[in-house]
This record gives sequence, structure tokens and C-alpha cells, in this order.
Amino acid sequence: MSDRFAKQERRVTETMAGSARGPRRNGLFAIWLFMGSCGHLFDPHRVTERTHRRRLLALEKRLRSLLLPRPLERALHGGIQQLGKGTERSACVALRMMVAPVRETLGKDAAEAVASAAQLAESGNGSTAGGR
Repeated sequence: MSDRFAKQERRVTETMAGSARGPRRNGLFAIWLFMGSCGHLFDPHRVTERTHRRRLLALEKRLRSLLLPRPLERALHGGIQQLGKGTERSACVALRMMVAPVRETLGKDAAEAVASAAQLAESGNGSTAGGR
């Protein structure tokens, strides 16, 4: 769990713990993994570009093994492409992109956790949602 998004990731895992097995629980797990990948881009001890690419490939491989709601699957694919840029700003954008699909497929609690993580990322990055 990344330090930056620890509280938001905990909210997702608590929601996941209360979910029955199936696409919704898989979706929550996928969002938790995705948030962790976003958090790595804010780490002061940044990894090499090669390591970052390997992490994204591992994330894609893990997500392919999950049965996910289709809108969430599409959003995660787009988010991973955004994370491929490897910048803090790309992580902010990727998190912001996930809010609506998460709300639609996983519910309000999970969406609020992702939105909160996006706000935290944007405030720590010195950027705003409107300044894309």
C-alpha cells in the first residue's frame, strides 16, 4: 500500500471485505491495485523507467485474469495507458478518469475513495482538475 493513498486504499479494501465474490469484488481489487500503481509515481525514491514499465505489464497481466464489469475494464485500460507516461501528472489524470466508471460499477463508497485519492494527488502535485 502506498503511503500517499493509504487511507483511500484502506476504504477500498474495507468495501472489498464486505463484498461477495464476483465481478464487484474483483473490480474493487482491481481498483486497489490500480491505486497502488498510481501511488508509486509519487514515491520520492522513484524507480527506473524500465521497472515502471515492468510494473505496468504485471498490473495488466493481473487485471486480465479478473472478471470485471465492462465499463471498469475499459477505464482501467485507459488508465494504464495514462500511467505509461510515468509522471505524477499522469497518475492524477488516471485517477480522475476512474471516478465515473467506479461509481457506475462499484458504487459510491469506492468512487469517493478514488476521487479523494485524485484530489490528494492533485494537491500534492500542485495541479488542479481544471488545469489539464
